[in-house]
Amino acid sequence: MTSPFSAASTLIPQLRAELDGPVITPDDAGYDAARAVFYGKFDRRPAVILRPSDTAEVARVVSAVRDAGVALTVRSGGHSLAGHSVVDGAVLLDMANMRGLEIDPEAKTAWAETGLTAGEYTKAAGEHGLATGFGDTGSVGIGGLTLGGGVGFLLRKYGLTIDDLLAAEIVTADGQIHRVDAQSEPDLFWAIRGGGGNFGVATRFKYRLHEVDSIVGGLLTLPGTSDVIASVIAEADAAPEELSVIANVMVAPPMPFVPPEHHGRLLVLAMLCYAGSVEAGERAVEPFRKLATPIMDTVGPMPYPQIYQLLGEPPRVVEEVTRSIFVDAVDGQIAEAVVSNLQASVAPMAVAQLRALGGAMARVPEDATAFAHRGRRFMISLGAVYEHSDETPAHEAWASDFAGALRNGDAGIYVNFLGNEGDKRVRDAYPGRTWDRLAAIKNRYDPTNLFRHNHNIPPATSPR
Repeated sequence: MTSPFSAASTLIPQLRAELDGPVITPDDAGYDAARAVFYGKFDRRPAVILRPSDTAEVARVVSAVRDAGVALTVRSGGHSLAGHSVVDGAVLLDMANMRGLEIDPEAKTAWAETGLTAGEYTKAAGEHGLATGFGDTGSVGIGGLTLGGGVGFLLRKYGLTIDDLLAAEIVTADGQIHRVDAQSEPDLFWAIRGGGGNFGVATRFKYRLHEVDSIVGGLLTLPGTSDVIASVIAEADAAPEELSVIANVMVAPPMPFVPPEHHGRLLVLAMLCYAGSVEAGERAVEPFRKLATPIMDTVGPMPYPQIYQLLGEPPRVVEEVTRSIFVDAVDGQIAEAVVSNLQASVAPMAVAQLRALGGAMARVPEDATAFAHRGRRFMISLGAVYEHSDETPAHEAWASDFAGALRNGDAGIYVNFLGNEGDKRVRDAYPGRTWDRLAAIKNRYDPTNLFRHNHNIPPATSPR
């Protein structure tokens, strides 16, 4: 029997002949660097890594891979929690060389290729005093982030990233290039706004831009007591929609920006971002400063792109377990569970991240896009970072028990925060009729499930 690795390798001469972009094989000096992803535990060896230079080359790759019957993965920034962007023996389509960006300041729109990172796009748009809301880490690729929904610093003011997606260019499994928007192939446009990479390779996005020249934002560090945790989230929920808050609760490691006397203590590291006037922003953040004596306070006026630079880029993670859930309430009982479970962790770093949602995100009808969690009020994400893989079962048990202690309301998960948790959790990302509609669209555009290395939605006619 031919191995998947050798089957994909037979394509290499054809791909070298057809592509202008690099074709990287295991024999090449840059192979190990090219196959690396953010989560180091995914130490996988694709048969070949391709870096196309334009959409036409992407289409040729998709057609060749489909005809050869080999596995295909797609990588934008390489931050997939489940490691979907790199698979042993597969063809890895790496978008890294497609970083074109065309900004129209007058129309307040931008066409962006999907090899760009959120930080690169935000810096370029910021030169015009404009922004599109992405996530909270600058090195994340805009491709996967957008296809999953996009939850970040401007969520309450301007909604999800997909709420500012006006059009897209996508290569489907038949190798055809589609330009989709609300009028042209609206079902496919609906599906890629939250449905992940199930429907093709997105090569370019057209985004709406907003006037976000400066913000009032920064990091406010407070003691990590249950009262402070509950109060931070209550204030975030009641705040003006211009203010989005991401509260990271953790036992403080010896970070340079944390005073030494607080190392080892439970802290709330709250990232605040007010997208509005400086005067109104200062009023909006003041209640947070009054919750407790701040340990550190960098909140103030700044250019919006600077928000990505405050904590720097996170170090590359080797071993990590995660869980994420939507909840309908964050009260004292939830806050106490956060404190007790974080203190019980034996990982070198454990964190609970709490976000108040709502605002512009919630005003979009739930069936308007494939992101079907518009009415959820809060999201909590949990993580433990450690060094040795043999510790994984203990940390997995901790994360599962922790999530169970916090859960209230219906099951649900933001697909971009989903790891390898099984088919049921993928279904939880697309509840009810959303799943059925996505499966029908999948059957129309990818009936053989070529795009399956993702949180997969099989075609409607395929057996489960």
